[in-house]
Amino acid sequence: MSPDLLTKVILPLSLFLIMFGMGLSLKLADFKNVAKSPKALSIGLIGQMVLLPIAAFLIAIALALPPEIAVGLIIIALAPGGATSNMFTYLSKGDTSLSISLTAVVSVITPFTIPILAALSMSYFMGNSTEFNLPIAKTIIQLLVITVVPVALGMFVLSRWPNMASKVEHYLRWFSILFLLLIIMLIVLKNKDNILDFFAQAGLATLLLNVLVLILGYQLAKIAKLPQPQAVSIGFEVGIQNGTLALLVAGTLIGNEVMMVPAVTYSLFMFLSGAIFGWWINKKATNV
Repeated sequence: MSPDLLTKVILPLSLFLIMFGMGLSLKLADFKNVAKSPKALSIGLIGQMVLLPIAAFLIAIALALPPEIAVGLIIIALAPGGATSNMFTYLSKGDTSLSISLTAVVSVITPFTIPILAALSMSYFMGNSTEFNLPIAKTIIQLLVITVVPVALGMFVLSRWPNMASKVEHYLRWFSILFLLLIIMLIVLKNKDNILDFFAQAGLATLLLNVLVLILGYQLAKIAKLPQPQAVSIGFEVGIQNGTLALLVAGTLIGNEVMMVPAVTYSLFMFLSGAIFGWWINKKATNV
């Protein structure tokens, strides 16, 4: 997973297309609608921007993870939700509009928070013994270009050509999910001799993070007495992160192949845990 065609070209281009597809489903009214539900927005942001990174940090400390694996775990926790969280929300009868809007809002914030917090985590876990660094200003600009700019372009296309945007967005939504699986498959094949080591190093930590924050986000919303559909949305937004972005930050912007490992194992686990969580939500709803 050293800097190559995958990390230098395919990942950035694919993330650009994924974020463009997100923009094709967003209108300015979506942001205004979220503002009309400040309680749900606040709970979602607290869960995703505060509790999720704290949970990752505590897990890294508790399991005494190797420094680069610990930083990789923090990076996946700093990523926003994505098409996968939106898909699970829809299938679980959650508030899809809230899910998409939260993903969009957090995606606008994270280009600024990821470089700062990732750099701090590298300093904490790796100290001065690393040859890798993360120039904050340059990374912020790169993330804005790869994430916020395509979302804005997608929103512009939707405002001008809504019918075409609707058709293209449908394909790009599935592309984002299938492409993440393809990327993981390529990484696994490229490192097939080390895949067991990957899971030995990061498997337990990423599984714990995934399951813990799914439950945490959902319960946080229930404690705040939000409606069930909004609680489902927040559970998935806090619990299912954008693995493609985490891979890009670790592999492309930092250029550290070991830091990519948590994003790989997390992305594999999140489909299974998300499906089980959605099944539990639907079963609970039918028993009410």
